[in-house]
Amino acid sequence: MTTQPPLYGPEQSRFARYLERKEQRKPDLRALEHRRGLLEGLRGRVLEVGSGDGRAFELYPPEVERVLAVEPDPTARGVAAERAREAAVPIDVVDGTGEALPADDGTFDAVVAVWVLCSVRDPGAALAELQRVLRPGGELRFYEHVRSENAAFRGFQRTIDALFWTRLLGGCVTTRDTTTAIRDAGFEIVELERGFHSSSLLTITSAPYIIGTARR
Repeated sequence: MTTQPPLYGPEQSRFARYLERKEQRKPDLRALEHRRGLLEGLRGRVLEVGSGDGRAFELYPPEVERVLAVEPDPTARGVAAERAREAAVPIDVVDGTGEALPADDGTFDAVVAVWVLCSVRDPGAALAELQRVLRPGGELRFYEHVRSENAAFRGFQRTIDALFWTRLLGGCVTTRDTTTAIRDAGFEIVELERGFHSSSLLTITSAPYIIGTARR
């Protein structure tokens, strides 16, 4: 059995590394099921933006021809490359960011974004890139931390983001209105589920989520 290196490199916070070790010891089974449902029914050519350590790779259905997994963090990318070799579908793991994807126009049948649009520096630019690489009628499958619809909890999110969360969690902003951003980018949202889930009290600020499908 190959020992996996930690997801976060030395530039990341101790808190981020602690959360990753915690996830490795006791995986969040509900988040796993969310990922599984998100990828269900995919086929053809897929781009996964911000693939992290590749923990979703084993969930891709056999109808998927090939996956291009884009990940900017070199440590996470190394782990993902190991997992890609064991996946049931062909997966290429490459360097890149959501705002500048290493892919041609209209190349993909679907794009997958899991906990990405809360962390990119410019969500509008990233969504424009997702539009660019999708074929007409292609799908964006998204699973994202978002701001709460409850005003009191939204205030709590803003406070925690400002105090430490965004700084220590790779730029994650839990108060973004990602649903509106997806629509403003020209996507048609065809499925949308809102929920509230956290694996522990330590991550409660990121509990509000959306999961769904949008069409180019």
